[in-house]
Amino acid sequence: MSSMNDDKFPEVRETPSRFKNPIGKYRLHRTPDCTACGKCVEICRHGVHVAKRGMVLIKNAYRCMGPDCPDPCHKACPEKALSLKRNQDFDALGDFRWTADLLASNWHMAEFGRVPAAGLEYRTGNSGGGFDKLRMVLPKAEPGSAPETNHQEVDLSLDLNRRNDGAHRVRIRLPFYGGGMSYGSVSIHTILSRVRAAKALGTFCCTGEGGFPDELEPYSDHMITQVATGLFGVREETIQRVKIVEFKYAQGAKPGLGGHLLGDKVTPSVARMREAVVGYPLFSPFPFHSVYSVEDHKKHVDWIKAMNPKALVSVKVSTPTDVDMVAVGSYYAGAHIIHLDGSYGGTGAAPEIAKKNIAMPIEYAVPKVHRFLREEGVRDKITVIASGGLRTPHDIAKIIALGADGVCIGTADLVALECVRCHNCESGRGCARGIATTDPELEGQVDQDWGSQRIINMYLAWTKELTRLLKRLGMKSVQDLVGRTDCLIHLDYMKTKF
Repeated sequence: MSSMNDDKFPEVRETPSRFKNPIGKYRLHRTPDCTACGKCVEICRHGVHVAKRGMVLIKNAYRCMGPDCPDPCHKACPEKALSLKRNQDFDALGDFRWTADLLASNWHMAEFGRVPAAGLEYRTGNSGGGFDKLRMVLPKAEPGSAPETNHQEVDLSLDLNRRNDGAHRVRIRLPFYGGGMSYGSVSIHTILSRVRAAKALGTFCCTGEGGFPDELEPYSDHMITQVATGLFGVREETIQRVKIVEFKYAQGAKPGLGGHLLGDKVTPSVARMREAVVGYPLFSPFPFHSVYSVEDHKKHVDWIKAMNPKALVSVKVSTPTDVDMVAVGSYYAGAHIIHLDGSYGGTGAAPEIAKKNIAMPIEYAVPKVHRFLREEGVRDKITVIASGGLRTPHDIAKIIALGADGVCIGTADLVALECVRCHNCESGRGCARGIATTDPELEGQVDQDWGSQRIINMYLAWTKELTRLLKRLGMKSVQDLVGRTDCLIHLDYMKTKF
């Protein structure tokens, strides 16, 4: 078996924001009454204040925990020179799914490699449904029995090939890998930050449908190359060099619409990779016009296996009402992985009307597929991967309890790189923060060493939290959680407040 468990996990390295004034939840104000006594520096555990040249300054205001701080500096100040208030800029961030608290908590994890101690809600958003209405049912912890967990104590690894055929036997060290974000939709710096993190963590990252840039070749053993309906950048040599090939039949955020890359983002390098014309918009058709049945689907799978007999084949589909039939059809076509992409996912490129009205939410699709595959007697022969709006380690635990084996992550990687969810990914030059852009000036804002470490830190924090949840449930492996709906409860059906 080709295992990725041989080496130790990378270490957390504190990786601060690349911006001079990171956005925090609270603002502290210091009046001229301050006598520089240093009391605030002494009691603050988070380095908010610093003494410098006989003065005391507010250096890291974004780290302030506000009212949740056990030793609030503004109350301890002997001169009453400090005051605290909510940051209006913070309150303007995010949306109901990706709240300001979720954004800031993931920034915290990307900087420090641990979940916030207090002050930020890092487990759920405020959507009023979906994962935000589900809770894990955890046994009550014994007093004093919650020490810092070691992520090596629980087996989080996942086998991606359960067919026992001649393809690669791949086991990833964590139950998640990076979803497809194509070169063109995001910068090469963003892509390299993601794949370098994937390599360090012993998992994979997908190219998306933009082809396989030369810069990714050193990471081929950790790449999933995507074959989408537009066939952009699809080449025999790239299919032959990877261990996993993914067919993208549909995206959960915009099923039936195909892909779209605006002309402003089709730079010379993007055009060369996609064999297109500089400055002209690119559209992926829907669907594959060569696939109208399971038999046609099998021909696609056989085509990949003819070029690379050892390759695992993943099939990414959206979540129509008959998604269970699609899943079992993919199994009989020879796929190793069925990747279900629900309606909550997608970047700023996905139209709101599509995200909110077409595909089935992932928390409905996964149990439906899990049950049907089990009834067909093939559940243990195919790996079920879920994506579409998974934002936290708690979301991962919930979807696995609903029946997935593992998950595919996209937007959270960008949040680790300090995405603010402005939804301008497809506008003009793209992201002003240098993440979802092909503009040379803008993409230079993201340093690859900085970016990969931020993503590593965030995932190590997720790993520790997922391990903590599993230990609370008395489970030794993440696979013990698969399909355990008894570990979940929906807030709407509770008689008492959770």
